[in-house]
Amino acid sequence: MTAVIQPTSRDLQPTEPTKIYAVRGGGGLRLHVREWGNADGPPILFMHGWSQSHLCWAKQYHSALAEEFRLVAYDLRGHGMSQAPLGPEHYANGKLWADDVAAIIDQLRLDRPVLVGWSYGGFIICDYLRAHGQDRIGAVALVAGAVTLGPAAFGTLLGPGFLDHFADATADDLPTNIRGIRGLVQAFPATPYPPDDVETLLCSSMTVPAQIRANLAAREIDGDDVLRTLKAPLLVTHGRLDTVVLPAMAEHVLATCPTAEPSWYDGVGHTTFLEDPDRFNHELAALTRRVSS
Repeated sequence: MTAVIQPTSRDLQPTEPTKIYAVRGGGGLRLHVREWGNADGPPILFMHGWSQSHLCWAKQYHSALAEEFRLVAYDLRGHGMSQAPLGPEHYANGKLWADDVAAIIDQLRLDRPVLVGWSYGGFIICDYLRAHGQDRIGAVALVAGAVTLGPAAFGTLLGPGFLDHFADATADDLPTNIRGIRGLVQAFPATPYPPDDVETLLCSSMTVPAQIRANLAAREIDGDDVLRTLKAPLLVTHGRLDTVVLPAMAEHVLATCPTAEPSWYDGVGHTTFLEDPDRFNHELAALTRRVSS
């Protein structure tokens, strides 16, 4: 592991993290990891969604959460500034995804972190818990989190906000890719984002090769075995107007996991943490305090 310590200065731009790490994850793949906030605070580990990056969490790491908590976010394998080999073998095995999370927890010495998974991040949390157990975590927060992937989920748990744009987003043609990603990002919120947020999400998504997007979606995943045996608190945060990961996914999690608690957002789409960050941050802080006391 290498760490680059950023100087403390009022002249730093708000995008500057406290530390940047290169962590070797599953199979030795290099992961780009960033940290903000209170180095001595309870840790929160953020996992972004399909074809995104750590930048989606800016309204968390540039918030009052950073005064109290140790905030860590990383670019998933194949995304952002993490290593991105094209071969499907780097993405098909859930143990590789699990070992990515375990390596970050180990190398950054995160003490019982709260795992936060947006959308595809829910799959990764299930991968981790299945392979490494739940003894080293404090809680889980699924944010429009997906736990089931496969043909049976299409149209029932995963909706048109994803399905209508998937073929374009995974096509071997750049103009088609751009059309697909633009449609996907437009489908995220119930009310359009400010232009800066749109640009960040679009740019982050376009750093991910279409083949890698397809590799991620080729997995067949069923997280019910993990959900049924989870003992740690699970906060299920979901927008009522989400067309990407349908509210039915959250209902399924709530019906399957004995420790799951709902937090429904009326009038909100796929990105509660962007569309209503004040409420989201308040609830995440309360969960983290509860399991850290």
